Amino acid sequence: MNTLEPLSTAIFLMGPTASGKTAAAVELAQHLPVEIISVDSALVYRGMDIGTAKPDAATLAIAPHHLLDVIDPTEAYSAAAFRTDALRLMADITQRGKIPLLVGGTMLYFRALQNGLNDLPQADAAVRAALDADIALYGVPYLHQQLAEVDPETAARLSPNDSQRVQRALEIYRISGQPMSSLLKQPAQATLPYRVLPIALLPSDRSVLHQRIATRFEQIVEQGLVNELRQLRTCFDLHPDLPAMRCVGYRQAWQFMDGEIDHAQFVEMGIIATRQLAKRQLTWLRGMTDNITIDCLATDAAQQVMTHVTTEFR
Repeated sequence: MNTLEPLSTAIFLMGPTASGKTAAAVELAQHLPVEIISVDSALVYRGMDIGTAKPDAATLAIAPHHLLDVIDPTEAYSAAAFRTDALRLMADITQRGKIPLLVGGTMLYFRALQNGLNDLPQADAAVRAALDADIALYGVPYLHQQLAEVDPETAARLSPNDSQRVQRALEIYRISGQPMSSLLKQPAQATLPYRVLPIALLPSDRSVLHQRIATRFEQIVEQGLVNELRQLRTCFDLHPDLPAMRCVGYRQAWQFMDGEIDHAQFVEMGIIATRQLAKRQLTWLRGMTDNITIDCLATDAAQQVMTHVTTEFR
């Protein structure tokens, strides 16, 4: 009688922005046979280094990261693409006798990897072009009204001005003839063929995390976020509705460069948007009941992560 092989273990190191995930991951990489896979929907973009707080060259020399700089800012990256890439990398890493360490704050990617994805249709260039034309003629709220007629459940949870998601939901309906809300309720693909050690870095005091976020965003601005965006706009055919330009910080920098807001508003709005991102990340994490929770504000947070991981692999 055949016995099942034990599953390889993968480490999920999760947390909101500014929670110290990278520092903890680098600590692990210096002491354990891990390879880091970035789980971040902004770090995939080439040239977007300052605004995404991408690990610098010195950090990457110590602890290389997979899934950084994989596409241009004009391109799109999805949870499905991430799942495909991550599974391939995880297989390669385990084959080398190492441990996949998945680090980041894009919780949708973690969920897609662990639970699989529903079978939504791929993008269709002709349908997308027709929707682009409708947006140019009538605006996004018009498309939102159309979506409300065919998929009221999805329309209810989307802003009438969320061009990317409204367009995608209508595209799915026009390709499949079914509302996206119905397709999402169908069984997902196969789940993750790994045993997961989930570690969440959560703040014991959210106000302290908020101050960290403010300090870091101010540093990002001082390091040259606006100049970085100026260079990107010179090198690529960008517009503000691209997924890359909707990333926190870049959207506000674009508005500042176009004279829609002044510098003080730019900084304030960037901090507020980052805090809102952190709130969404924390909501995801607090809904996950199996996580090993570590206070990201503790002075020894990275060491606590190390202790949990080394205990697991002792």
